Amino acid sequence: MKIILGADHAGFALKERVKKYLDRKGIAFEDLGTHSKKSTDYPDYAFKVAKKVVRAKGSRGILICGTGTGMVIAANKIKGVRAVASTDNYSAKMSRNDNDTNILGLRGRFSSWEKTRKLISVWINTPFSGKKRHKRRINKMDRRGTSA
Repeated sequence: MKIILGADHAGFALKERVKKYLDRKGIAFEDLGTHSKKSTDYPDYAFKVAKKVVRAKGSRGILICGTGTGMVIAANKIKGVRAVASTDNYSAKMSRNDNDTNILGLRGRFSSWEKTRKLISVWINTPFSGKKRHKRRINKMDRRGTSA
């Protein structure tokens, strides 16, 4: 698995820390920016990461902005993306188990590194259950696409 990373200026510092964490864990990643704390528009990075995740089979993405929410809203505009903004381990786990999420949105502000590190670990290490009912629901979302 490869993790595609993206952040706006509010998520830049955390993205740099996430890169070090992934590197220590031996998890491949690609950084699509931003590469500084200079003000940016989060949709630009959300779209880049989302499109890459959809194209690169077996990859997943992590997006970071001030709250994680804006990035997730933008990423979910791309067909084939199932992005979640998780602020607790249970929602991170269940988003993978039940919804096969392929992008995790993180908050770059007001969250401890220990909590964020654990959340990333739970999300990365939780497989999709593959249960029939979950596949059926995901297929319904995929068929609707962006024309809902």
